[in-house]
Amino acid sequence: MNINPAESTMELTKLSPPQIIFGTQVDENSSSEQFLLSMYDSVQASIFVVDVLDDGDFQYVALNPTHERWIGIRSDDLRGKKPEDILSPIDATRVRQHYADCVLFGKTISYEQCLQFQGVPTWWSTTLTPLRDANSRIYRLIGTSSNITPVKQAQEAVGLQIERERLLEAIAARIHQSVELETILHQTTIELRQFLNCDRILIYRFQADGSGVIVAESTVIVSDPLLGKTISDPCLNGKHSEHYRRGCIQVVEDIYAAGLDPCHIDFLASLHRANLVVPIFQEQDMWGLLIAQHCQESRQWQQTETDLLKQLATQIGIAVQQAEFRQQIKDLHAKLELQKQKQKNQLQQVRNFEALVRRMTEQIRDSLDETQVLQTVTQELTELLNLERCQIELYSQCQTLVTIAYEYSINLPQYQGSTRQIADRLEVYQSLLQKQPLQFLEIDPGWQLNLLVMSQMACPIFDTQGILGNLWLTRPSQEAFDEFEIELVQQVANECAIAIRQAQLYQQTQTQVKELENCDRLKNQFLRNLSQELRTPITSISLAVQTLESVLTPAEILEIEIVPQLLQILHNECARESKLINDLLTLTYLEAEPEPPTLIAIDLQSWLKPIVESFRELTNCQQQQLNLSVDGELPLLETDITDMERIITELLSHVCKYTPAGKSVTVSAHLRGDAVELNISNSGLELTSNELSRIFEPFYHPSKHDPWKHSGTGLELALVQKMVKHLGGSIYVESGAGQTTFTIKFPL
Repeated sequence: MNINPAESTMELTKLSPPQIIFGTQVDENSSSEQFLLSMYDSVQASIFVVDVLDDGDFQYVALNPTHERWIGIRSDDLRGKKPEDILSPIDATRVRQHYADCVLFGKTISYEQCLQFQGVPTWWSTTLTPLRDANSRIYRLIGTSSNITPVKQAQEAVGLQIERERLLEAIAARIHQSVELETILHQTTIELRQFLNCDRILIYRFQADGSGVIVAESTVIVSDPLLGKTISDPCLNGKHSEHYRRGCIQVVEDIYAAGLDPCHIDFLASLHRANLVVPIFQEQDMWGLLIAQHCQESRQWQQTETDLLKQLATQIGIAVQQAEFRQQIKDLHAKLELQKQKQKNQLQQVRNFEALVRRMTEQIRDSLDETQVLQTVTQELTELLNLERCQIELYSQCQTLVTIAYEYSINLPQYQGSTRQIADRLEVYQSLLQKQPLQFLEIDPGWQLNLLVMSQMACPIFDTQGILGNLWLTRPSQEAFDEFEIELVQQVANECAIAIRQAQLYQQTQTQVKELENCDRLKNQFLRNLSQELRTPITSISLAVQTLESVLTPAEILEIEIVPQLLQILHNECARESKLINDLLTLTYLEAEPEPPTLIAIDLQSWLKPIVESFRELTNCQQQQLNLSVDGELPLLETDITDMERIITELLSHVCKYTPAGKSVTVSAHLRGDAVELNISNSGLELTSNELSRIFEPFYHPSKHDPWKHSGTGLELALVQKMVKHLGGSIYVESGAGQTTFTIKFPL
């Protein structure tokens, strides 16, 4: 809330509604009063009038047409009602507090608030102005409001998108770092529940008998934990099981209104009221379910929440597959150790395979370059299995063509980059498209004089999202690939699938990052254009006010006391809006890669003193002590003096604004290592950790009620932070022991 002591308080005579809005009887022959009423009826901003009763209570008098349209309540229906008659108890309490603050301080105040009208939450930016009667008692409040819901929704959408990306990146990072599956599942449930703000997140793993066990849980219901419990859904073996196996999801906003089977409703009622269920696949098999639950109330699930659960289920499937793969490697290694004496050659081959898989895993973890990983795979498989050629082919999106994307060959012709129709070799690709490896003997048509019979094996590359391609191995002999080799090649194919999907996911992430950057650029462009467009009407309004002031004779002004006050309000608001527009333009300019600053060497000891002294009169008026301390041995500082002067001025204005009477404001400059450090501090005020974390946010104001507080655009400290960064410095704020200090560092 802002308290503006510069505003003039209206002193008007209280009369009865509805004809009387601003405190005087409307005279149809008075052009000035007709002008005020035309503004009240036609202005695009919302205007409402509140009476302050003798007992300190509040009741509404009128709304202008704009406010009627926004909240869906007629002015006649509102007249005489109190906040509790039209608002929820919580909203009414907050609104009353703002009205009481305006009466208590006797000044114009501004604030932002979310209210519900007819069940629809709406954000408002409101300014309250008190009116006084002949006895200087505040008897009426005039409010103007602007609907800022789209801005708030846009901010919330950007925050959710960033948090969603962070959540996906976190689980992907754990997978890449080969974190234990149990840790991945546990941390995922915690972070997902916090993101969705729901009652419980479960990961349900299927057992061989059709039942399942809860392997991970995050819940706010401490009294009824489900972790480790075996749960059997009586309806899961029927159509629901087939529904999940097809990759479908279940979205239930209310189990009693979802058309579920009675047996299913009875089972679910003991667990939750609303749920969102996404299947988790390990390769082609359904491994389990990712479940979000709202236990006590129904809930309307958003599409973005559904999409997030799908993506997380895919990541969990990859984690499960990778954990299974690591376990298979461990089991295989143990088996080979038992056969060490009998199969020395095979053991060496296993070790080589393990090294290959380890290198692949490290490359997948350390690199997002799909080409580097897969090209290395073809070469090392060729050398390891004594192959003549190794190829990786990838399917087209419609799965009618395959392209040889990677190849390593010893003596055979190379076909990298070539494509072929699946229909031409349908008997081969039917099995591969069903994710089944195959091997056969083939005569190379290029060897016509000396026919070469080669043993070929094809291993499909796929994951839970579908089939991606095939891994082809060609051996220059009729020796078939044994089961052991087939198994190892399948594992390598699984790693290839992870590498391909990881590259695709990274590409998608990069695309989304570019889209976010473009959105940010468009936002800055919009603010810049909006500021430019707003500047013209503000200038016109200011000129109109000056013209109106010049044509009104002093005698006319004395007859109508409200006219000079309204003119002063218009002057002040025009100046305030002009400063806001200029600050917005400066902020968007600094965010859009501005030109390098013009650097000039200055002596802080002589340059800083007149700027600080310009605040001497203000601090004396506010009964504050102003101190300046500059080290005498400071070197010259190269900086942009225009930006530097504004930084010091804005910080001093802010510090003086929040310093109580009798306390001190101190400006100091010192040499700290290889940097010049400027400190601007005040005593008598201590900020909370939440206020410290938000102090540089645009339009943020500390919540302290202070009689020295002045109005502002809310962009001052955000601009200071941007300008300091533009000059190559850094700024931070500390608060403790009854003192708050802003520190700026400029490296030499």
